[in-house]
Amino acid sequence: MPPFLIPAVSAYNRLMAQSFHRFTGQFIVPDAAVLPDHELARALFDAPQAIVSHGIEADPIFRYANAQALELWEMDWAAFTRLPSRLSAEGTPDIQSDRDALLRAALETGGIDYYAGVRVSANGQRFEIRNTVLWNVVDTEGVRHGQAAFIRDWRFL
Repeated sequence: MPPFLIPAVSAYNRLMAQSFHRFTGQFIVPDAAVLPDHELARALFDAPQAIVSHGIEADPIFRYANAQALELWEMDWAAFTRLPSRLSAEGTPDIQSDRDALLRAALETGGIDYYAGVRVSANGQRFEIRNTVLWNVVDTEGVRHGQAAFIRDWRFL
């Protein structure tokens, strides 16, 4: 079974899609609200935009990446979902500080629709993500389960 079809991942996919809709008023993929869980999981995984999400640990670990994100970061699912999300960005103090500030802003407001930053793949390829929605993944009770990013555009540096 592909990892994105595991029931716990499919349930998290639904939370990501619902939270994205609450924050943006848009569907993360066409018909997201009415797709069965397994079809939503497939649509998210195959989306042309890169979609990633990390959990709520003190040093958040990625818990989701679609095919486009795995390709950008040059990693497989198992490696990506063990990676602390801070390690996906360049490690310079300025970049980490900017990233942390944007994550905090999204945490406080529910999300931001202007995220951009430089990321680094597993093989050292630098790329800039742009025009990115960063939002909190929350359930209907308001409990936060993570933060996710919908990366509309990127360019290799």
